[in-house]
Amino acid sequence: MAGGTAESDPGLAVCVTVTHVDGLVLAKSAFHHSVNYRSVVVHGVARQVVDEDEKVAALDALVEHVVPGRAADSRRANAKELAATAVLRLDLREVSAKTRTGGPNDDPEDLALPYWTGVLPVAPVYGAPIPADSLAPGTPEPAYLSTR
Repeated sequence: MAGGTAESDPGLAVCVTVTHVDGLVLAKSAFHHSVNYRSVVVHGVARQVVDEDEKVAALDALVEHVVPGRAADSRRANAKELAATAVLRLDLREVSAKTRTGGPNDDPEDLALPYWTGVLPVAPVYGAPIPADSLAPGTPEPAYLSTR
């Protein structure tokens, strides 16, 4: 096994695109409305990870990325859960990134129009944690949730 994948796995050519919206750009003209964003396109070969330790490490890393501190504060996947979950390794062949920042690009003849123009920022915001109905009374909220 090389890198936790089956030697005979030829992989699957894939294209993965991720876009993060940072703001809505509102211009004087509807035609010039836009979006501030960060985007990446990845072309590569995806192969299934079969090594159990590597699979567990990848799943832990995913949980840690979403909520830092949570992987150590939850039960790891058991054998049945690992068998029901596929983890893919993506060998990169080509990557491109693109962004758009800044305000609207209004036409000079539209600048005197009486419409509001600017950027409406977009950001993910976590709300207050809501405990499960089954949570044992007196179970403290983890510190990593109060920093959100």
